[in-house]
Amino acid sequence: MRRLQEFWNFPFFEKLTFLKFVYHHAKTRFFYRYVVGSMGERCVIVRPASLYNARFVHLGDRIRINYGVRLDAILDKPSRVPELRIGSNVNIEQNVHIMCHSRISIGDNVSITGHCAIVDITHPYADIHDPRPIGQRILDDDSFVEIGEGSFLGFGTVVLPNVRIGKYCVIGANSCVTRSIPDYSVAAGNPAVVIRQYDFTSQSWVSGGTAREREVS
Repeated sequence: MRRLQEFWNFPFFEKLTFLKFVYHHAKTRFFYRYVVGSMGERCVIVRPASLYNARFVHLGDRIRINYGVRLDAILDKPSRVPELRIGSNVNIEQNVHIMCHSRISIGDNVSITGHCAIVDITHPYADIHDPRPIGQRILDDDSFVEIGEGSFLGFGTVVLPNVRIGKYCVIGANSCVTRSIPDYSVAAGNPAVVIRQYDFTSQSWVSGGTAREREVS
């Protein structure tokens, strides 16, 4: 009763926002839970743009997926089963595009801000006589993307295939990650390079320098 009374005391816009949250939470629990391969507790999916082959998508606990997000699993070869796994306590903001044909793993406590793209797919272009649009061609490889626990992808970040982003990494806005980033690093640019890294000896963040060479293998 007390909570109901508090609700009625909310301003109109806050009432509307709360009711939208309740609706999306209920739709996630009673609909999307049976669309994806597996889902943990207290997840919320808000108006996704696409959930393609969602049975290959596996979600942990307390995940919020905002509007316009695409979670697409691509079946390009009968012998290859795509696996898109997202850990617990992950926030995925608006218009994020995640496309997986082989393996994408996103760790716990990761923040993915708006308009990011994470793909393990390469579109080959070398054969100029191939009648298919380049966007419909997929390189036949067992590729991957791994994003470590506690990492943060800034607005507009693009993560390309065969890249490991380590634990507690910060990727600057509008960066393009084309090669692996070691744990506890700040990286930015196109292509993204390490500009700072946490040094456990001095217990401080130091400039990238030689840290750029110490990439995750």
